[in-house]
Formats: sequence, C-alpha cells, structure tokens
Amino acid sequence: MHRKEKQFLLYLLVCLLSAGSCLGQQQKHVLWYSQPAKDWNEALPIGNGRLGAMIFGRPGNELIQLNEETLWTGGPVDLNPNPEAPQYLQPVREELYKDNIGEAVRLLRKMQGPDTEMYQPLGDLRLNQTYDGTPTNYYRDLNIDEATATTRFTAGGVTYTREMFASAPDQVMVIRLKADKAKALNFTVGVNHELAFQRQITSDNELVLKGKARITNDENRRPKPLVYTDSLHCKGMRFQFRVKAVSPDGTVITSDSVLTISNATEAVLYISGATSFNGYDKCPDSEGKDEAKLATDYLRAAEPKGFDALKKAHVQDYQQFFNRVSLSLANQAGSDMPTDKRLAAYQKGQADPYLEELYFQFGRYLLISSSRPGGIPANLQGIWNQNIRPPWRSNFTTNINLQMNYWPAEMTNLSEMTQPLLEHIKRMAKNGEATAQNYYNMDGWAVHHNSDIWSQTNPVGEGSGDPKWANWLLGSPWLSQHLYEHYRFTQDKAYLRETAYPLMKGATAFALDWLVEKDGHLITAPSTSPENVYILPNGTKGTVTIASAMDMEIIWDLFTNMIEASEILGIDQPYAAMLKEKRNMLSPLKVGRKGNLVEWYGDWEDEDPEHRHVSHLFGLHPGREISPLLDAKLAEASRETLEMRGDGGTGWSKAWKINFWARLLDGDHAYKMYQELLKTSTLNNLFDTHPPFQIDGNFGATAGVAEMLLQSHLSEVQLLPALPTAWKDGHVKGLLARGAFEVDMTWKDGKLTQAFITSKTGGECTLRTHEKVRVKKTKSTSSPTQLYDQTQYLTTFKTKPGMRYELVVK
Repeated sequence: MHRKEKQFLLYLLVCLLSAGSCLGQQQKHVLWYSQPAKDWNEALPIGNGRLGAMIFGRPGNELIQLNEETLWTGGPVDLNPNPEAPQYLQPVREELYKDNIGEAVRLLRKMQGPDTEMYQPLGDLRLNQTYDGTPTNYYRDLNIDEATATTRFTAGGVTYTREMFASAPDQVMVIRLKADKAKALNFTVGVNHELAFQRQITSDNELVLKGKARITNDENRRPKPLVYTDSLHCKGMRFQFRVKAVSPDGTVITSDSVLTISNATEAVLYISGATSFNGYDKCPDSEGKDEAKLATDYLRAAEPKGFDALKKAHVQDYQQFFNRVSLSLANQAGSDMPTDKRLAAYQKGQADPYLEELYFQFGRYLLISSSRPGGIPANLQGIWNQNIRPPWRSNFTTNINLQMNYWPAEMTNLSEMTQPLLEHIKRMAKNGEATAQNYYNMDGWAVHHNSDIWSQTNPVGEGSGDPKWANWLLGSPWLSQHLYEHYRFTQDKAYLRETAYPLMKGATAFALDWLVEKDGHLITAPSTSPENVYILPNGTKGTVTIASAMDMEIIWDLFTNMIEASEILGIDQPYAAMLKEKRNMLSPLKVGRKGNLVEWYGDWEDEDPEHRHVSHLFGLHPGREISPLLDAKLAEASRETLEMRGDGGTGWSKAWKINFWARLLDGDHAYKMYQELLKTSTLNNLFDTHPPFQIDGNFGATAGVAEMLLQSHLSEVQLLPALPTAWKDGHVKGLLARGAFEVDMTWKDGKLTQAFITSKTGGECTLRTHEKVRVKKTKSTSSPTQLYDQTQYLTTFKTKPGMRYELVVK
C-alpha cells in the first residue's frame, strides 16, 4: 500500500470517528479545505449578527480576527455642516440648462459635506499550540447547516480538534479544543490590535483587550494621525473583548497577559465583546454604555452553561431561520473535493450543481450571521473587516450596495433579518430631515451616497468628491422601496400604517420638492447615473445631467408604492390622486438609436460602455416598471442595454445582472451570469470580490437564484419564470412570494411537476405558470378561475390563513 493511500485511509477513519464521513460532506452544506487559510480571503466567517470572527485554521499559530458590529470611528453627525449649500442649487440648475457641465460640477462640490466614518476591527485572538512533529490529515470546515466551524489535524500521534461558533442567544463566541489522547493539549491564548490598546488579566482570570476607536476617519491614500479623544470627550468609542478559559482536567494559568492551558484533554474558550455605542445620536465616550459591564455580563451568563448547552441553543436558534428554505439542483452532489478545489474545477468548466446550490445557501448563512433584529444593518463587508482603514470605509453605500444586501431577505424567508435595515431607515429619516432642510430648503428627508452607524445623510466628498457619486441624492426614495416590500411580503397592515407609510410619505415630500418642470415634464436637476460618465456629441465628458433614467424610475417606483399603500389603508385619497398626476408628468423613458434604454437626458455615448453600474435598469430590477409582461418595447430595450454592457464587471455588478436577466425571463443568461460570478468574482472562502471582498455580491446572487425560480413583483406568483436549462431537475422549498405565500416546487425535465402554496395571511392568490395546473380540492378550497394569455396560464383562487394548497399539473 502506498504512503498516500495509507494517509487517505487514516483520514477517512478520523472523519468517521470524529465528524462523520468526509465522503459524505458534499451531502451537507459544508465549505471544507485540506489546508489552513493562507490569508484573510481564505479564512472562514462566523457571526451572530453582532459579533463576527474570521477563522484561519492554523495548527500551531491560529489567528481568529474579531469584529463587533457597532465599533466605528467618530460620533454623532453635524446636521448642518455646510450652511452655505442651499445658495448653490439654483445656479447649478441654470448651468445645467445651459450645458455648462464643468461649472455645474464646480458648484456642486461647494454643496458637499463630510465623509462617513469607518467600521473597525475588534482585535485579534491568537492561539499558539504546541505539539510533536508535523501536522498531517489536516481538515477545516464551515458547516452552514449548523453555523459551526471546525479545524482538525494530527500531530505526534494525537488528533486535535477545534470547534467554534458565535451564539446569538447567549451573545458569546465559543471555542472547544480537544485532543484524542489524555493530557495532550497545550496552548496559549494572546490578544492584539493595530490600534492603541491595553491588555489585562482580571481577578477571575479573564484575559481582556480594551481600547478606543479614533475620533476621525481617513483613507489609506490620505492617512491622518491616530487621535482617540476630543476636547469634549464625545467621540472615540470605547471597546473591549474578554476571553475565559475553562478546562476540566488541565491547568489554566496567567502570566504576562497571556492565558496558558497545559496538560489538558479538553478546554473551552468563552469570548465576549462590547462597545460603548449608545445610539446614533449619543456621544460614545461621555454618553456611552458601560462596555466592560456588558462584556462581563455576557461572559458570566454563558460560561456556567457549558459548551454543549450553548451549542444546542445556538444551533436551534440558527436553524429556525436557515432551515426554512431548501434547494436541490442535482440528484448527486458531485466529486469529493475541498471547496477551493471544487471552485477551481468549476472555473475550468466542470459542472457542479452542488456548488451552485451551496453558494445560494451561503448567502443566506451570511445574512443570518451579519444582520439580526436589534442590531445595525450589514455593511459593505457584512460584519467582517480586518482593517482600520477598510475599503470604502465598510460603510452603507445607498446607490445600490446597501439595498442589494437585503434583496434576498424577504424572498428567501429571512424577513426578520430586514429589521436592522428598517430601523436604520428610521434613523436616517430623522437626520435626513435636517439634510433636506439645511442643504436644499426642502421638506421630507434626503439620503445621499453614503451612510454609517451615525446615520449620516449629507452629500459626502468634502468639497473635492466627484459629483457622479458624492452628490447622488435619491437614497430616501430607493430605501422606501424596502419599507413597502416588507409589507408586500408580510401583509402586515399595522406596520404599513404606523411605520412604512409615514416614512415613505416623508421621502415623497422630498421627491416632490426636488422635481422641477421643464418642457411639460417633471425632471430632476441636478441628476446623475451613479458613478458613470457620458460623452456629448461635441466630445465633452460629463457626469451631471438632468432627468437621468434612474431618477425617473426610482421616483416612479416611490409614487406607485405610495398610491397602492394609500388604497390599501384607505387614507389620503386626494394625495394619491395628486401623485398619479405627478407620476404621469415624469420625464418618460426613451429608447435610443441603438435600441437601448437611454440612460441620460439625451441619447449620448458612455465613456465606459461596459460600466459596472447599470442604474438605468432600476425599473427592471429591483423596480417593477419594466417587464416583458408589461411592455415588450421597454423590455427589449433593457435586453439591448445589458448586451451592450456585457457580462463582465465587479462581483456585485454580475450579481445585479443575474437579477436583470431573470426579470427578462431569460433563465439561461441569468445562469450564465451566476456562473460568471462564481468563476471570476469568488474567493476561495466563497466571499464575493469587487475586488477586494464586498459582501453585496453574495447577497445579490442569492436573490438572483430566487428570482430565477420564483417572481411576484407584478402581483402574480410566477412559478419557475426563468428556469435555466442546466437545472432541468430540482426541488425548492420555502421561498416566499409577495402576498405572504410560501412556495414549494418540484420540476423535472424543465417543467413543473408539483407545487404547494402555503398562505400565511389569507387573501387571493394568482399563479402564473407555463403548465396548466389545478388546485387540489379540499373543504377550504374555493373554485379557482383560470385564464390563458397565449403563453402562460393564470390561476386565481382564494386562500385562508395558515392553509396549504397543493397544485397538480394537468
């Protein structure tokens, strides 16, 4: 028997004894690897919404990088940082009307304000483990069925195992280290941080790292001195994390701010963390919470419960969300390869439906792990960031990225995870009222390109930012879409009446004030199509215009949602009638000479025809103004636009294109974009890369898969609207449609064979299917009506709350 064969058999034996068959790993949702992470982009993420960790899986010198979602630089925002801003608005408009683009840009920069603050790392946990020999039979994984991570290796005849999870019920992270031979476990625990910090050992033998965040923000290209305190003791958030080591048979001693565990068979590390953040409008220093008490209380409440009880509660809590949706795209899972090897093979063209299924569920895992009720929204990196100057500040970018983070939430049955976004919108609306008034002398609330934990809403750029991103200002109408979508999926009228409608009305007030009439149409001025550049016929390049298609589509969406909400609630009928008139006056969408949907006010060329943003297709997705089922001309123009843009772009751009093509009912092209994202924009740990890592692509792709299988934005529940040829057989359970209908479907040879509709709140359900179906008769089933519109069947029936209806394909 060859040496490699012996090692492989030993590897299988270890798997069978300690973690189940490794050959069976592909039957579960597991990311697994046969070597440690070589850098942060290969580390594995865990999180409980508030606390996050990136696990490297190193045998001897383990690095676990920690985060806490509220640890940011700065403090409460200045609500009027540029009192002179309003005087420039009318001059900007006048210069735009005269096509003096350069002067309009110069004046717009005078309307900018401070940049956002930055999300910060909590620190590093380092485990230095000693053992004999060189590690073999190495294995590490992330089990997203249970939200646990494992590292295992053999050295000196001993198999060592580490298991880690982040508990939402108990608000701690827990690591259990084990040896399969008695007293063979020896390691130390240390802590570190790039910022100034202090280490200490408490009287209870807890290892503590504590420090302060900076009072200012900066960038790698323009670093500032690290300043931690201001004269008013307002800014400079305090933070700390604590580690407690417990071993039933080993010794735990402390020296030189290090925990040393010796001669143990098993040891458990309990890790808690907290900051002094006390709300977006409170000084984190002088008015901050007691972070030491918070971290101590979490730790002392969790530690007596022990590893097994904490893990059981953690898994039950996590699975109540994750297990709502299952997806099967293949009868067999494919080859037994580590995830990085599977990805590499996929990138070379090997089919792997299991990897496609895994990536979909990984997006759901990341959302559950980074966005929990009571917290703040997932930022550009979710909750996982190792840098004190993170890419794009790890902020909330509201011209696509923040919204994309939450596209999969409702439709993949994770509605609770939208609560951090909905609560953040409330805070932005509060600050945004000041921004609308102080910057534009307008009513309602405004949100610009970037926001942060302090709910900043002003135009950023500090006088030097390019207006193509810095001065974009339709964040409040776009975010209002999420407010209304939450109602459409849940049918919660109390929420619509008390929360969503008033906030949407505030955004509408700003939109009405922002619109101006020109040539018989309502337009926006100034206007951008985020981050893109046009070329006028005379060769002039511009970034600012009037009435970009995106602006018109976003405002159309807001007005339409307001009109519907008014009717549902039976209020504000005159107001809704006025909005219908205004909606009819919006500058219309246009088809260009190349057959594309015109992005700008004129049919101009793009500086970059394959630009990553495709903002002028907002009306196709996430909006509902454009659809092949509504207007073939605009749908075809959208298709031409996508073909001109190409299939390249950043990770999140490819994710958006999955959704665009699905909405055009072209499943094969949507699938092609899904493949492109996996092949060219996915890191070995399955994180999406811009580059660098940016989590919105993960979330956008998960939403795109759901859009291929189920659509409901046009008030019909469309089953398998864009099913790719490659997924000819499959099953999905638990997707959610608007109207609060939960959908299970099975298909074979590309055709629906069976479906079940569970009505959560009752009401009328209209199905759109390629196949003729009938609703199986029960005592509670009303007689359905059925129509055929030349291509598809429409089946309408009344439902009762909590009832499950079987669809039989005729």
